[in-house]
Amino acid sequence: MVASSRKLPRHPAILASYAVLTLCRDHPTIVGAFVVGGSAVAQVRRTAVVVSPPSTSTSSWSPIRRGASSSSSIVATHRLAMGDSPDGIAAAEDGFGTMSTTAADVVPDPSSVATTTVESLSSPRILDNYDTFLLDMWGVLHDGRSPYEGVLHAVRKLKEAGKRLIILSNSSKRKEDSEAMLARLGFDPSDFHDIITSGDVAHGLLRGDAGVGCENWHVLDDLIKRGRRNVFVFGSGDDDGGYCASAGWTPSSIENADLILARGTFVIDDGSGTIISKDVDEALYWEVMERSMIVASRRKLPMLVCNPDKVRPDPVNRTPMPGAIGDTYERFVWTTNCHPVGDMSEEGARAYVRRIGKPFREVYDIALASSSSSRDNDEEENGHRSRRRVIMIGDALETDVVGGNDAGIDVLWIVNDGIHGVNVREGGVDGTLERFNRNTEYTYAYGNKVIPRYVADHFRW
Repeated sequence: MVASSRKLPRHPAILASYAVLTLCRDHPTIVGAFVVGGSAVAQVRRTAVVVSPPSTSTSSWSPIRRGASSSSSIVATHRLAMGDSPDGIAAAEDGFGTMSTTAADVVPDPSSVATTTVESLSSPRILDNYDTFLLDMWGVLHDGRSPYEGVLHAVRKLKEAGKRLIILSNSSKRKEDSEAMLARLGFDPSDFHDIITSGDVAHGLLRGDAGVGCENWHVLDDLIKRGRRNVFVFGSGDDDGGYCASAGWTPSSIENADLILARGTFVIDDGSGTIISKDVDEALYWEVMERSMIVASRRKLPMLVCNPDKVRPDPVNRTPMPGAIGDTYERFVWTTNCHPVGDMSEEGARAYVRRIGKPFREVYDIALASSSSSRDNDEEENGHRSRRRVIMIGDALETDVVGGNDAGIDVLWIVNDGIHGVNVREGGVDGTLERFNRNTEYTYAYGNKVIPRYVADHFRW
């Protein structure tokens, strides 16, 4: 059953927003402004902020601080990716801020970065140096509707060359769903040594499977041991109930939930039997989301994010994804429990949100374990040889490239077919990379510089 509030639709009251935090030396108070359909204005600079409050009432702000200083009034902004503004969504995924740039923000010239352009996968730099290829799906192999030109041929040639191909996807669905989708698009799923999805790994954690291949989350383990398996679901609308039930969890109201599951951004399942759909009643969807964020942050409920992507990996249709819910909830937890109410830090709030998928280390560890062979481990202790012979191929700087850098493996960044295609065509590879690195504090890189080892236009032979 799908709910409808029968109200006139209105623009989301909180999440298509700028969240603004002003920290003053003498008055460490929080000032937030939500940009709601243009009714609020935040003129942001590095040293000053002017806020016009929104006309719609809201009982919770959602600010974010990055690197605040106590010596002066510092303003930090972060565009949340939960609305329908193409510019805001692009900024969230690309890590491109809307703030002015000062000398302190300038990163080194990208020309000094050791990034090499390769014409194709048949380049000796790629073919001779790597045995295992970790492949992103959407934005590298296909666009959600069909394979990119030359991809099927490239997969076949890599297999003929004896390469081990492992798909590493942030899909919130199970492995078998990805296999079925690949088959529909013309791929042979058996060409891939393994298909690892964030949704499958998260499902293993929800089941309490100690053999899932990554470090278990002690918060979730404790809930499972105590038999507390009620979950409030932000869902995709694609069998969210079956996903939860097969892992032993029951959808529940936010008041009775033990965990929040962020699996999608299309429906909300609170266990009442009435599914709240954004497509049917967007106003009600945002209203329930805001209320649930407020209640959950006060209760300090943990959240498991099954897909860390913040926007759909499509350069044209950048609708929000579960990673945006995780970011937003993290901010709610922090600002609900920080000074003067409590003593929670921004870093402390991160402990309440567990993201499964790229760029976070666990899925790379699973993939590296899958890629290891007894011969590799015999030749060099701890599989270090196999790690050097592994390459990540992806299109998204914030997930694929950041994750590969963090895992200590080389990365081939695909620039023309994926999410950064428009940016690269307009600003070039170096300009796009420099712009991202100027604002990595607003991304999963958490201020670290992103450096792909190689760049290629397409995934082609």
